[in-house]
Amino acid sequence: MSLAVARAVDELKRGRPVAVGGLGVLAVELADADSLAMFENGARADLLLSHPRAALLNIVNQRAAAAGPVRVRRSDWMDAAASLAAADPVRDLATPFKGPYETVALGDITQAASAAIRLAKLAGLLPALYLMEGARGADWLAVEPADVNAYREANDLRLVTRARLPLDTAENSEIVAFRGSGGGPEHLAIVIGDPRRSSPVLIRLHSACLTGDVLGSLKCDCGPQMRAALAAIAKEGAGILLYLQQEGRGIGLVNKLRAYALQDQGFDTVDANLRLGFEIDERDFGLAAKMLELLGVGQVRLMTNNPAKVAGLEAEGVTVTERVPHHAGEGAHNAQYLATKRERTGHIL
Repeated sequence: MSLAVARAVDELKRGRPVAVGGLGVLAVELADADSLAMFENGARADLLLSHPRAALLNIVNQRAAAAGPVRVRRSDWMDAAASLAAADPVRDLATPFKGPYETVALGDITQAASAAIRLAKLAGLLPALYLMEGARGADWLAVEPADVNAYREANDLRLVTRARLPLDTAENSEIVAFRGSGGGPEHLAIVIGDPRRSSPVLIRLHSACLTGDVLGSLKCDCGPQMRAALAAIAKEGAGILLYLQQEGRGIGLVNKLRAYALQDQGFDTVDANLRLGFEIDERDFGLAAKMLELLGVGQVRLMTNNPAKVAGLEAEGVTVTERVPHHAGEGAHNAQYLATKRERTGHIL
C-alpha cells in the first residue's frame, strides 16, 4: 500500500485534509482560517501534537499514557494563529504565554492518531494536526493506519540507472540512482573503483545537507565530511558513499531550517529537534541497507564517528566488520554543534 500512503502524504503537503482510518486530519502549518472552517464544517476540531512537542508545552502529565501523540481540546481562543503558535516552537519567544491546554484521551483512535503524526513527518511537516473524529469529506483521500505504520521507503526501493561520473577526488567513479514507487526523493550511491563484494567494502553513509554540501555552511561539518570521505575512499582504491535524502537527521529541509532558527535562540541540535516535535534522529537506516543489498554488498567497513549508525545498519542485517573513524570540518562556527554530537548523541570525537 505504498502508493496510498504516498498519495496521502502529497495531499497533506498540499494543505488538504486526509482521512486516516476514521480520523480526519489537516496540517496545522498549512491551514488558514478559511481552510480550517471548511475542514470543521460547523464543528470544532481538536489539535493533535507529537509527544515531544506536548512535553515542551508541559501537558503530557495531564493523562497517564504512553509516549504517543497528545490530543488537545481547542478552546474558543485557539484560532488558526494560536493553534500554529502551539505547533511551531520558533514562535515561542514571540508568544511565550500559551494555554491553558486541556488534553483529551485518544482511546479507540490511538492507532489512527499515531499514524497521522507519522504521515505528517513523512510529508516533512511539523507533527501537528487538526483532528476531527469520525469526520470525512466526500473528496478526502483515505488511508489505513496499518498501511501508514507499516510504510517504509526501503520496502520497494529499486536501482533505476547508473553512469560514469569522474570526480575531482576520484576519476574512476560511478553514480547510481535509486527510487521508490511512492514518488519520494531519489537516493544516490557514489561507487569509486571496483569494490570487491567478497570482502568488507569501505562505505560512508551521508545524509543530504543542502546548506553544508552545496552552500558551504559553517554551522555543521557535513560538506567537509562528504568531500573527505570521497577522498579517503579514493585513496583506499575502492568503496561506496551512499547519499541519502534524509536532511536534518530525517526531519526535512524546512524543519532543519526551523531547527537553525531555534539554535539562534540558544538551543542545541538535540533540543531543537525535540522542540519541533521530532525525535532526536528520525532517519531510516533501512534505506542504506536496501541500497547496499541492490549493490551486492553485505559486509562493510563503516566510516563514522557515530556508533548509532553502526547499530542502525546492523539492525537492518548489514554486517559491520569495522568502524572507521572519520574527522573533518571542525571550526569555530560549529564547535557547539560538535560538542552536542559528542556529549548528547554519543559521537566519538
